[in-house]
Amino acid sequence: MLQCLAGTVSLAQPPAGSPPDTSAVAVPRPPGNPQAEDTKGDEGGSITIKWTLSPDDTSGFITGYEIFRSAGPAGTFKSVGFASRGAARFADGSTFEDSSYYYKIVATGPGGSSETAVIGPARSTAEWFNTNRANVLVIGLLISGAVLYYIASARKGKKLFIRRIAGLEAVQDAIGRATEMGRPILYIPGIQDMDDVQTVAGVTILGYVARTIAEYDTRLEVPTSRSIVMSTARETIKAAFLSAGRPEKYSDDMVHYVTDEQFGYVAAVDGIMVREKPATCFYMGAFFAEALIMAETGNSIGAIQIAGTAMPAQLPFFVAACDYTLIGEELFAASAYLSNEPRQLGSLKGQDVGKSIAMLAIAAGAALFTLNQITRLEWFASAGQWLKNLFIVN
Repeated sequence: MLQCLAGTVSLAQPPAGSPPDTSAVAVPRPPGNPQAEDTKGDEGGSITIKWTLSPDDTSGFITGYEIFRSAGPAGTFKSVGFASRGAARFADGSTFEDSSYYYKIVATGPGGSSETAVIGPARSTAEWFNTNRANVLVIGLLISGAVLYYIASARKGKKLFIRRIAGLEAVQDAIGRATEMGRPILYIPGIQDMDDVQTVAGVTILGYVARTIAEYDTRLEVPTSRSIVMSTARETIKAAFLSAGRPEKYSDDMVHYVTDEQFGYVAAVDGIMVREKPATCFYMGAFFAEALIMAETGNSIGAIQIAGTAMPAQLPFFVAACDYTLIGEELFAASAYLSNEPRQLGSLKGQDVGKSIAMLAIAAGAALFTLNQITRLEWFASAGQWLKNLFIVN
């Protein structure tokens, strides 16, 4: 109520719960330049709809864009999705390959809605290549080229540099200690089968250890948890003793199968450790919960222990309980280094070169973006973004 000289004037208020008055809100104008096309680089089943924002997009007249689809230009259009205000693209992933569709885009708001003309037909097809991931091809070519080059170099007899690994340097001393003490050497090639690359690396290293043992005339014990690993280890040790000129010292009893059951195998290995007290224990391959049990038992009998695995969860246990540990890729590097096989050496060196290229690209990109912030020159930002798009896999 307002009191004035002319009397009392009442200001009318809308009743509570009544709908808001939208008569003063304009109907939003439709978006412009609507397009519908096959989604690039996909396996089919998706059509991308694009448009330019409505002139009312930044005002309160519009809340978003609803996408309608029909099998024909004069057919019944049904809603297939909604894009919020500010969006200018929508991917309709519910289409069928090689089927034609028609679309229209409706701008909606409090004051009503307006639609574009019907666009189409658009057809979804599968692509042979995803051009959005061309960077993966570039990276693959770089690494593959480096691997092939170094394999060829190794086959020609070129000496490839591989840094010294402390665990490998200790192998000779560990075997010599066992020889002096007159106690056996225990070698565990992991608990996985030969289809695991860590087991392959472990058996390869076993060949080098067996060749050294043949020269020292030390007793070797290799309990396995897989029958195929047992057969492979026997052939590997036999070849190692033959190359060392001591084939008469080899016996199939050096390698024996225990059980596939994880903790049954661990119990048997721990029993061997406690009874025979080996002077040196090797753990090379894939390990799981049994890693700490075996390493602690070996530590309790005073054995020199050298371990290697690519299982991240077990590495802390080996580092804590063993004298030397090959961490992650060092296991595979040791396998390539000891086997001196050109394909393994070339692959190892080629992958290192590929990683070096990637690290240089990261450093160069960081430097370019930093220079952009200092100089405000867009060229640095463009070059940095190009490097990022080249090496970052989406």
